[in-house]
Amino acid sequence: MDKLIISPAPHVHSGNSISKNMQAVIIALMPAYLVALYYFGLGALIVSLTAIISCVLFEYLIQKYILKGENTIKDGSAALTGLLLAFNLPSNIPVYIVIVGSLVAIGVAKMSFGGLGNNPFNPALVARVFLLISFPVAMTSWPVPEALSTHYLDAITAPTTLRNMNFGVQPDTLQLLIGNIGGSMGEVSGLALLLGFVYLLYKKVITWHIPISILATVALFIYILHLAAPQSYIVSPLDYLLSGGLLLGAIYMATDYVTSPMTKKGMLIYGVGIGLLTVIIRISPVYPEGVSFAILIMNAFTPLINTYIKPKRFGEVVKNKK
Repeated sequence: MDKLIISPAPHVHSGNSISKNMQAVIIALMPAYLVALYYFGLGALIVSLTAIISCVLFEYLIQKYILKGENTIKDGSAALTGLLLAFNLPSNIPVYIVIVGSLVAIGVAKMSFGGLGNNPFNPALVARVFLLISFPVAMTSWPVPEALSTHYLDAITAPTTLRNMNFGVQPDTLQLLIGNIGGSMGEVSGLALLLGFVYLLYKKVITWHIPISILATVALFIYILHLAAPQSYIVSPLDYLLSGGLLLGAIYMATDYVTSPMTKKGMLIYGVGIGLLTVIIRISPVYPEGVSFAILIMNAFTPLINTYIKPKRFGEVVKNKK
């Protein structure tokens, strides 16, 4: 008699496997990664390779010597975590900080909960927030883009587009699209990130519900703020969507199988919550970038959303309400 095996999320009901889905997300990130390599050069290469290698190594060591379980690095989740972590970092950040971030992402946010499928929060975002609190200067010193730059630690820095927007500086929409702007690797080229989004939808790795609900909510509230105070909020909703890490977070991080709701209705609620929190945090004078915090906060609400937003059971009879 075959045993019924019950396993934690992610549950992918298709011909795909976890490793195939992880590979698809990595492929989808390649256009943005190539743009980042072009504009940030050597620094982007060093930071990304350090993050990927250290994440994979930490997962291997923890799995082998602490958890003493089956090797899980082949599923690609550790490599994807490393790549996403690199996308959230400046390309001029020291290697030791990248390694610390990788340890937090894998050792604290993922493996301490039992590995893939058990972590309540997105590991790369947990690491980003930890590094932002622990190394605020290094995490907010953004290099100026320079084609095929050979500079690393000595790169010239400047405020990000999002920071300038908070001071009333109107951004260049074309530059936001092609990626010739300062910021993290994941903030470059909205067009490249959107190409990856189309690929993920085509491969049916994700659905539109979370990304579109996040972006639509942010655009709506920015439009309302613009109508209410046009002198304070001069930036168009389109420029606001293309700036900062909003596209990266909405498409590639909020859609994480493990930390997002299972139902379509739940995904919409989750996405609206992230969008609203993002705007609230972004308009504050402390943190111009609120996507990471917004996603982590809504990660905490995912179990509650899954509990109260459930699909009808197969064969369930719904009683008529009088």
